[in-house]
Amino acid sequence: MLKIFETRLKQLQTAHAEMVNRKNEPVLPGNGVYTRYKFPIITNDHVPLFWKYDLNPETNPFMMERLGINCTFNSGAILWKGKYVLCVRVEGLDRKSFFAIAESPNGIDHFTFWDYPVTLPQTDDPDTNVYDMRLVAHQDGYVYGQFCTERKDPAAARGDLSSATAQGGLVRTKDLITWERLPDLKTPSPQQRNVVLHPEFIDGKYAFYTRPQDGFIDTGSGGGIGWGLSDSMNPAVVKKETIVDERIYHTIKEVKNGMGPAPIKTEKGWLQLAHGVRNTAAGLRYVLYMFLTDLKDPSKVIAKPGGHFIAPEGEERVGDVSNVTFSNGWIVNDKKEVFIYYASSDTRMHLATSTVDQLLDYVLNTPPDALRSSLCVEQRKDLIRKNLEFLKK
Repeated sequence: MLKIFETRLKQLQTAHAEMVNRKNEPVLPGNGVYTRYKFPIITNDHVPLFWKYDLNPETNPFMMERLGINCTFNSGAILWKGKYVLCVRVEGLDRKSFFAIAESPNGIDHFTFWDYPVTLPQTDDPDTNVYDMRLVAHQDGYVYGQFCTERKDPAAARGDLSSATAQGGLVRTKDLITWERLPDLKTPSPQQRNVVLHPEFIDGKYAFYTRPQDGFIDTGSGGGIGWGLSDSMNPAVVKKETIVDERIYHTIKEVKNGMGPAPIKTEKGWLQLAHGVRNTAAGLRYVLYMFLTDLKDPSKVIAKPGGHFIAPEGEERVGDVSNVTFSNGWIVNDKKEVFIYYASSDTRMHLATSTVDQLLDYVLNTPPDALRSSLCVEQRKDLIRKNLEFLKK
């Protein structure tokens, strides 16, 4: 038995080290807007062995996995003490998600998890499941985490074990280790997902991007990316939600849309990254898109490129929930390089890199969605005509 244990342990340690230490590489030439990287940056194989296995040969002679990990995805992100830090959504084989911190020296590879997952304090109404934390270093000096807290719907009929309620959970910290739980965000909407805190005060108030919806899955009469102000964070109460980016028929966001990470401040406005969902014969398709909002009034959209920014490609299309790209974390460093962390198909984490200048060029100079096929053809003909005239010179 001891030989079996030792052999398997050595094999597992070797495979884990190879995965964590694997050097990533850019996929070239790319599209000029961003550069994708070849390998996923965090997978279930990056999780420490001592999270999954009992390492005592007396109690685990066959070196069996005891608490398996299914997926690592939808990560918040922050530049912390010179390290690129992700707050990863980790899902066990039991379907429960929790948060864990992983860090990298360069933001591209060599991501390693801290020894323990995040200990998340509970409210009087305990979470059944939590997921998709955004990390925001706010002007008030705290790092806030905004996440979805899910609980069984108390109004569900007897025997209905699927109906749930979703709300905007809130925590704050100053060290990413000890977290203070705050009351869930209160808004006029029955349910909330994709809540994001704006990093600066607006008129002396805390500002939130929201995604109002009537039900756990369906947006219903709500939907779109909302905006609202709160006097405080403890408790955070938004009395009025205004839709700043609506759903639109026959676009990448006709079914639903929601904010990704907190926006990046630039001299020309706030860079915003969001996700849009449309329905297909194969099911829902999640893509990422961008827009720019006014520097003084972040609820005012001033530029909106048409189409998706990032969509699943190749193996990214396959996973627990296929045909999905989702982002709730990006980092801009002191060189104005932007590290866009996105998950594919609710399974693994990926990276695309760009710069502030490239992203501003993209949002300001990419034509908007013309909304009708004939007008989209005219857009393309205009580009072709300009190019042919230029090539003749």
